[in-house]
Amino acid sequence: MFFIDKPYVSEFFKQTVKDFDIPIVATESAKQFNLSNETRIISEKDAIAKFNSHKNTRIYTLSENSIGWISKFLSHSDLPKKIDLFKDKFKFRELTKTLFPDFYYKKINCDNFEELDFNEVPLPFIIKPTVGFFSMGVYKVSNHKQWLNTIELIRSEMDQIKNLYPEEVMGTKDFIIEQVIQGDEFAIDAYFNAEGEAVIVGIFKHVFSSDADVSDRVYITSEKIINDNLQEFTDFINKVGELSGVKNFPVHIELRRDSDGKLLPIEVNPMRFGGWCTTADVTYLAYGFNPYHYYYSQLKPDWPELLKHKQGKLFSIIVLDNSSGIAAENILSFDYKQLLSNFEKPLELREINYKEYPVFGFLFTETREDNFIELENILNSNLKEFITATN
Repeated sequence: MFFIDKPYVSEFFKQTVKDFDIPIVATESAKQFNLSNETRIISEKDAIAKFNSHKNTRIYTLSENSIGWISKFLSHSDLPKKIDLFKDKFKFRELTKTLFPDFYYKKINCDNFEELDFNEVPLPFIIKPTVGFFSMGVYKVSNHKQWLNTIELIRSEMDQIKNLYPEEVMGTKDFIIEQVIQGDEFAIDAYFNAEGEAVIVGIFKHVFSSDADVSDRVYITSEKIINDNLQEFTDFINKVGELSGVKNFPVHIELRRDSDGKLLPIEVNPMRFGGWCTTADVTYLAYGFNPYHYYYSQLKPDWPELLKHKQGKLFSIIVLDNSSGIAAENILSFDYKQLLSNFEKPLELREINYKEYPVFGFLFTETREDNFIELENILNSNLKEFITATN
């Protein structure tokens, strides 16, 4: 059974649950999304009974907002604890420290930022909420002066977003400090099947504009990215699965490969693929199979077949986050038509209410490898050229 909630449900997802008769739990939030009358809806009471009577019930949460429902109504099971092992970044580091014994991390409360002993922390370091989402509250710190400025930025940002998401999704008090992981970054959609075996249904490379960039602006997938990493990433995820013991469990994993070729996890997001219906939907546009359906029906992608005729093509997720420095209340409009004119083959544009969320939308594109400049341009843009604002 699948759960839907804010902030977003794509038309592709709605079509998926209807076409494959995947039950949607009728939470109050789910009733807001205009699902087809042909969609199979089950009551919350029936969902609890179904879970209790079938230990292998496959659950998928489109939004991490639904984790609160699971914590409340399935608290008698071990599922909330399994979710928390991954959602809480400090607990995840504790879980995997035998795999990465030399990795530095430290938990800190935002009220105690000024008490941090700079002599004991490796520089540079990353600080982020222990329970976080969408790169909010994530900062890179290289020196003490920058740290003092970061303290102010974090507290200001947390004050602005504290009511956007439930505490189970976005915490604003507890943070984790970690050593910087250098190297190429990837985002992976996968699930652990009924036997606990890892099945990868998508791999994306996270492209940055500079070493200081921690934004989510551009993710790309391609035949080469899949082929170069599939087996190594599968083996890596299986190691994490062995430590956690999860089964029938979807994940969205972010990791980096350092200069020595060692894989180090950044975080593992439980019970879902990429947020805002991004990575799974683009995987379908790129390779023609449906990750939601594959998880629900326990199917494995036939990657050699799926990747035929995909050479030389890049499929991208472009996150149009508001990096302009212009407050949303001062923005009159965003020129989506001009944005689209900068790309050779837009696949889908999703406009988002930037007054409600700090993002103008998401753009999915297909690009020839030799035209990477169009992705580089948007990667380096603060998006001001598309914005009309008050004086």
